[in-house]
Amino acid sequence: MTDMLENLTFDELAVGQGGSLSRTLTAADIHDFARVSGDVNPAHLDAAYAAATPFKVVIGHGMWSGALISCLLGTRFPGPGTIYLEQTLKFHRPVHVGDTVTVTLTVLEKEERRKKVVLDCQVANQDGVVVVSGQATVMAPTVKVVIPRPEL
Repeated sequence: MTDMLENLTFDELAVGQGGSLSRTLTAADIHDFARVSGDVNPAHLDAAYAAATPFKVVIGHGMWSGALISCLLGTRFPGPGTIYLEQTLKFHRPVHVGDTVTVTLTVLEKEERRKKVVLDCQVANQDGVVVVSGQATVMAPTVKVVIPRPEL
């Protein structure tokens, strides 16, 4: 990862332009997401319980994939200064520990007056299978920002 965060302003965005990021789901991610969200559904945390579900194994939280969309919007595309207004999501397939997902956002529409941008959102696993899809509406930044990435 780069040490800097740099946005794309409304004027720098064009219909059809896109951005992406990839991340591999770990057991630690599932535990961290459960801790932060409070979603301790045993389908995500208990292998014995998960064995009796249709998925047969522990699966990642669906909103973990949604959080990756938020990550891309807020850090890279368009990046710092983006205001998240709306999101639709459809969950197609589970994400398992060890799966690498790629989030791809593509500009569908731009509205000059409010600097709104509608983006197609696709999350696909390492096999190219779409696991989550939807649309996001944001207010894109109007001022260029290049700042150090915060350390966590």
